[in-house]
Amino acid sequence: MSILALCPYSNRRSQIFLAMALLWAAGSIRAQGLPADKRAFSTGGQSKEPSSHRPEESSKAPSHTLPELSDSESRIGPDDLLEITVFEAPDLNRTLRVSANGEISFQLLGAVKAGGLTPRQLELILQESLRRTYMKDPHVGVFVRELQSHPVSVVGAVKRPGVFQIRGTKTVLELLSMAEGLADDAGDSVLVMRGTSVSRSNGKEKRGTIFPDANAGAGSTAPSRISAEEVPGEIVEINLKNLMDSVNPAFNLPVHPGDIVKVPRAGIVYVVGGVKKPGGFVLRNNENITVLQALALAEGLTRTSLKSQARIIHTDKGTSKRIEMPIDLGKVLASKSYDTLLQPNDILFIPDSSAKSAFYRGAEAVLSTATGVAIYRW
Repeated sequence: MSILALCPYSNRRSQIFLAMALLWAAGSIRAQGLPADKRAFSTGGQSKEPSSHRPEESSKAPSHTLPELSDSESRIGPDDLLEITVFEAPDLNRTLRVSANGEISFQLLGAVKAGGLTPRQLELILQESLRRTYMKDPHVGVFVRELQSHPVSVVGAVKRPGVFQIRGTKTVLELLSMAEGLADDAGDSVLVMRGTSVSRSNGKEKRGTIFPDANAGAGSTAPSRISAEEVPGEIVEINLKNLMDSVNPAFNLPVHPGDIVKVPRAGIVYVVGGVKKPGGFVLRNNENITVLQALALAEGLTRTSLKSQARIIHTDKGTSKRIEMPIDLGKVLASKSYDTLLQPNDILFIPDSSAKSAFYRGAEAVLSTATGVAIYRW
């Protein structure tokens, strides 16, 4: 017996409603056997597309936007030591080392990507992860206890060369100050060798390079502009005099983690032998000096020097072979010969005369004896 026969008081309208209810129930049972992404919901005989095809609904899903980076903020990297504090749950406080792939292993959350983020960004990520899983309103603090992923090497003619860990971006002058200043034999320039890392401002790469002004006079090193990008492996040379004396900030280039700051040593000219003050003399501006200028720095010749037998000893950079060139200082002093230019690391050697030395020693002894006798007789 059918269900309709059991309803003696039903009219035609109630029969129609009952039939529609049976159809709806059958459709629901069949939809439960389909995958979730292929189910269609029937309402009044019309089907709707799955929610994945409706961007207006997916755009309403909760999302978390990380704050933008600034040039002064440093990012977490491998081997950094992080101190993580969960204020509502002190048992979750941890001191963690960032792995080589930039991850930390945090209790309850497992592996969390930390490399490339600022401490503030990592705080927001940890707070959001804990809020979705275990806690209602967590507050997390991240502090970088040890910085190991932001090295800058300062080498060359500085008082304390070494590797320095920096937070964010520093300038050339700041790095030279960290190295305790220039050494006495520093040259006239500083080199900034760009590494592979870059600084970011609002998510975009940003670096600068000094270019000489095309409209400036010959020999001018005044900067005219800063390039939008810096090339990894690029070497930028800055004149130290301009860096120290100029008020133009373009000379004080930014230095990023991974860069190398090198101060080349100035050239030295050595004067030895029959001079009053033998030694090495630094070429402050890496300029070549002449033989007479080197003699002036050595405070002149002695009485026993052999001016005609002086020699310039030059070392070839390619072969490291020493080349001797004779020079007659007597003719140079008399302006009868060319005043030769000396190159960095050249040696000016002026031999002593043995005969002159013996003569002057004997004369001094005789003079000393005669003075003693005269005093005794008086």
